[in-house]
Amino acid sequence: MRAHLPPLLEFLDGTHVENVDDWERRRSQIRCLMCQYFIGDFPDVVPTIVDVQTLEEMPKPDGSIRKRIQLVFNTPNQVSMDISVWIPSGPLPAPILLTQPRDYQIPWAEEALSRGYLVCLYPGVDSYHQEAEYPRYESVWRDFSAEYPDANWTEISTKAWLASRSLDYLLDPKYDYNLMANKIGIIGFSRYGKQSMIAAAFDDRIKAVIARSPGSPASCPYRFTSRNTFAETPEDFPGEWFLPSLRSYVGYEHKLPIDSHGWYALIAPRPCLIHTAYNDGCEPTYAVEKGYLEGQKVYTFLGHPRNLYLSYRSGGHTPITDGHVAENMDWFDLMFDRINSEQTPFERVLIHDFNWCAWKSQLSDKDLLVPDEGLREKILWSLGEKPNKIESNDMLASFLDPAESELMTHDRWKIEHTTRLPVNFGYDVRGNLYYNPNSEDAVPAIIWLHPFSYQSGYNEGYGVQETTVYFRLAQQGYAVLAFDQLGFGLRLLEGSEFYTSYPKWSRLGRMICDVQHAVDFLVDGVGKAKNKMPKIDINHIYLLGYSLGGMVGLYASALDDRISGVASFCGFTPLRTDTDTSPTGGIRRVWEHHALQPLLGIFHDDQGKIPYDFDDLLHLVSPRPCLIVSPQHDQEANFGDILDCVESVRREQIGSPDFLTHLTPVDVNRFQADQQKMFLDWLKVLV
Repeated sequence: MRAHLPPLLEFLDGTHVENVDDWERRRSQIRCLMCQYFIGDFPDVVPTIVDVQTLEEMPKPDGSIRKRIQLVFNTPNQVSMDISVWIPSGPLPAPILLTQPRDYQIPWAEEALSRGYLVCLYPGVDSYHQEAEYPRYESVWRDFSAEYPDANWTEISTKAWLASRSLDYLLDPKYDYNLMANKIGIIGFSRYGKQSMIAAAFDDRIKAVIARSPGSPASCPYRFTSRNTFAETPEDFPGEWFLPSLRSYVGYEHKLPIDSHGWYALIAPRPCLIHTAYNDGCEPTYAVEKGYLEGQKVYTFLGHPRNLYLSYRSGGHTPITDGHVAENMDWFDLMFDRINSEQTPFERVLIHDFNWCAWKSQLSDKDLLVPDEGLREKILWSLGEKPNKIESNDMLASFLDPAESELMTHDRWKIEHTTRLPVNFGYDVRGNLYYNPNSEDAVPAIIWLHPFSYQSGYNEGYGVQETTVYFRLAQQGYAVLAFDQLGFGLRLLEGSEFYTSYPKWSRLGRMICDVQHAVDFLVDGVGKAKNKMPKIDINHIYLLGYSLGGMVGLYASALDDRISGVASFCGFTPLRTDTDTSPTGGIRRVWEHHALQPLLGIFHDDQGKIPYDFDDLLHLVSPRPCLIVSPQHDQEANFGDILDCVESVRREQIGSPDFLTHLTPVDVNRFQADQQKMFLDWLKVLV
């Protein structure tokens, strides 16, 4: 079990790749693992083409020709498939672009043709999609699958294999296409981005690949898109895309001996571009960068570090704009030496690139000195020095506008008897208040604190059961204040730039500050609402946090007595015992990987000297009600250490041992309908 991605340059037995021969053996091992755990095995024999028929040929005014070709293969039943071949009018030989004829991908084909590429639209359309002009492109894969009953390949790998069979035809000299065999690209969006990466991974004839928002398991390793990111897990892929056995790893993604970064190992050193969006609900930027950085090690080892590209765009999963199409084709032209490299540099800019040593060099010895006395003072020290002035973004609207709420799908799971009210509080924190408009009396308020959902902030994405927590609680008569925490959702880039502006503070400190301002808003009305506010019962203000939010909630409750109680789901594992050798990866996640609390990094070699731990936070929360939910199979926590922590608090809280409720379900790290019911049951007793 690993807290991090399995190293691509390390064999399963732990030995390292030292030379090219080692790499070829490791690459073969990775290929087998990707087949074993993700896509199944291909047929042992590749069929030859025994017949070719031109079903349709259409000359176009621009001089190009579009053909529909039927290919018949020497399989047991001589199965056939159609492909569409667009031949440019320009000078030959021509480079090739492969793609799947989904409606939103046709602009790539049109742009490529206009630039002199031969375009091949092969039958890779997903079973859930149908294109009237390309009949059977979504279903012919089943014909081929039936021809090879001993192969346990999946839909997505079969269709990637059909891309290769299309190349068999195009590159055969007897069919007289004048092509550049060393300039073959493939491109796909979302599920087709996955398919394109797999096709390139298993066919070295494909010389460059663009995967636009391919998600998991492609640009995003499952290890970093588990349930506590509200992103795609192994149980979320539809139909027969991947092996059914993959679903058994939900919550246990860290047990996979390989993850989707393995595609990079099989594509390398050929050029590969991942084109992702800041707020793509399918692609947490943190997961994208972790996979990219591990893949980059292979490209560097093979002497081509610049051949793996990561390009960010604003917005979400869709749309594919004309600008995106042109940018993608510029990249292919760049890779195929068709334009000057200085014209389109495609420079890499990482969002989650935190250099702890560089950060520490800005601090003085005094900044690093732990206070001698006072538990609160020690906790506040660990959060850094809050600045006297905090900058506001004058470019932001006062409230979340309809386009932003649509991007973050704030209303996607709306149910009856709920209203969403845009609000603004603190240092221009924009969020929404959810409530039942039929409630006439003052209602208890809950501040919802989300997990490590970099892409979507407080909005739940994958894994929603019936509705989201904020709509579910609002329907039950509570007012729920929800907002993106620093560095998440619509505040993603605010987090990446944080330490440039506030080197002595911490992201966790700012998150706690935002919670305090949220309480100011609910209790004292310090802030703005777009319309009339419901009545709030200021004696019942609760925090509900999951994962990251569970940790933030405990800190905020410990430091603010106005908070009536706190519920923390999968919110912590004790600091002093969470070392680098732990399956969790240790508190390095807190001080370096997510850069939440950098000052804890000074205790890296001696965590026993950390001046406080979560038992101290729980003491400060006491005697207010506190719900801790610690699933026994949480890959992000050390369950035994949590039990010891909670029991020690109970023993020491002689006067009020019942303030703390600790639930330990036999479950994995998740926050869905069952967990939300746990919270509701706990809260009903209090209000």
